[in-house]
Amino acid sequence: MNRKYAIIIGLQAFLIVMLFWVLVFYGKDEYEASTKDSEEQIQAPNRVATKKGQTVITVDAATQAQSEIKSSPLKASSHTATISSYGNVVAIDSLIELRTRYLAAKSEAQVLSTSAVHNKAEYARLHVLNLDDKNVSDKVLATAFADVKADEAKLSAAEANAKSIQEIMQQTWGEALTHLATSKDTNSLLQNLINYDEALIQITLPFDSPEPTPNSSITVSPSASPGTNISAQYVSRAPLNNGAIQGKTYFYHAKNRDLRAGMQLSVRTAPSSNNQSKNKTNGVIIPNNAVVWYAGKPWVYHKVGADQFSRLPINTDVEIENGWFYQGNLKIGDEVVTSGAQLLLSEEFKSQITNENDD
Repeated sequence: MNRKYAIIIGLQAFLIVMLFWVLVFYGKDEYEASTKDSEEQIQAPNRVATKKGQTVITVDAATQAQSEIKSSPLKASSHTATISSYGNVVAIDSLIELRTRYLAAKSEAQVLSTSAVHNKAEYARLHVLNLDDKNVSDKVLATAFADVKADEAKLSAAEANAKSIQEIMQQTWGEALTHLATSKDTNSLLQNLINYDEALIQITLPFDSPEPTPNSSITVSPSASPGTNISAQYVSRAPLNNGAIQGKTYFYHAKNRDLRAGMQLSVRTAPSSNNQSKNKTNGVIIPNNAVVWYAGKPWVYHKVGADQFSRLPINTDVEIENGWFYQGNLKIGDEVVTSGAQLLLSEEFKSQITNENDD
């Protein structure tokens, strides 16, 4: 019995020793890795600090060169504020229909006018014969006179009809388009609108916006394609409101075959030349490659020293060629990072993660 217990105790001791060495063997690698990471954290310099409430990243010149971190001075720029609104491409089928009715009424009036001239001449001839010893009877003369009066009545009705159509057209389409539609001379704008070479646009501007001037232009963009800019020229006031947006309405025309009736448009119009100087603001150009996005907002890294950078928020409301117009804390000549900004952002937040782990 004692021998049996001795064997069991010996086996247990052997298993304990083996288990100990297994733990030591497998824990050695983890211990060395942990020690190495700790040493690296101790050795890695902390490049991020807070100065006067701002986070500042310090990167020496050698690291800047190695990481290709480069900065450029900001250049001056100016921007004239624009009025933003909405519009739509207008179908001109009712204008064409009214034009057809008007031209038909005018043609009828022309025919009646010619007939009236003839019948008046005939009546005058018969009247002379009637006076000459009744060579023409009074009945024939009376019939001729009745024809003249009938022609005058028909002509008056035809001209009144044409005038009524013209007034309806003017109430709907304004004076300029009515003049184009009722003119006997062929005009290129109306023909281009009919042939879809141009599109008629109605826009709505705020009540306090200045009145557009002749030959002025605006920029429109289809709502489905905001990046497409199309120039449109002023035509006239628009008598009717579109109902969806309250404001002052105007007609413009654009030489673009891609615009279709019913398309919704965004509109940008500059103030009149008299007010442009009042609406002009001065600022700087933020290059495209200087902007980094974080939390859905645009930022730039401002070079505040030879080896120090601070992240600043900007706005991208006014896009210009190769960047954005900016008016704020950054001034002409201030340097922003144009290469390597994303590396600085990563370094900044790596430091935050490290500090959180230390806590």
